[in-house]
Amino acid sequence: MLTLNRSLRAGVAALSLSLLASTSAFAGGTTMPSKDIVDTAVAAGSFKTLTAALEAAGLVGTLKGKGPFTVFAPTDQAFAKLPAGTVESLLKPANKQKLTAILTYHVVAGNVKAADVIKLSSAKTLNGESVTIKVVGGKVLINGATVVKADIAATNGTIHVIDTVLLPK
Repeated sequence: MLTLNRSLRAGVAALSLSLLASTSAFAGGTTMPSKDIVDTAVAAGSFKTLTAALEAAGLVGTLKGKGPFTVFAPTDQAFAKLPAGTVESLLKPANKQKLTAILTYHVVAGNVKAADVIKLSSAKTLNGESVTIKVVGGKVLINGATVVKADIAATNGTIHVIDTVLLPK
């Protein structure tokens, strides 16, 4: 009986440790983020143009701030779809105001998850204009740009990856 008791206790202890180690799997598989929006984008490796633009516009400090922010982040491929020379022109100091307007058009105040985004028809961006939000065929569209990956967690908000650069009116 004593051996059975020890075995049972050892089994319960092992199961408890196993459950503690895998708690994130039961909580949706998410872990607490350790990087802010900018560092998360840099680490992903597919936002080099976006991070260069944020630096040129002087917005890195803002998006490393407390937030929370929701960023509709265009990939390098999204920037490549712009007409030739557009990115290079926008990165020039003389175009900082225009670049800032474009970049802040990709940012919404607050931590808006995909489950919340799909309930909205529009959202006011940090540049003051609103983006239109639609769900078509199970895909979320922001001004026609498709959200290709949602809910990338950062310490100060959420990133939703989009396939097209949003241009304010």
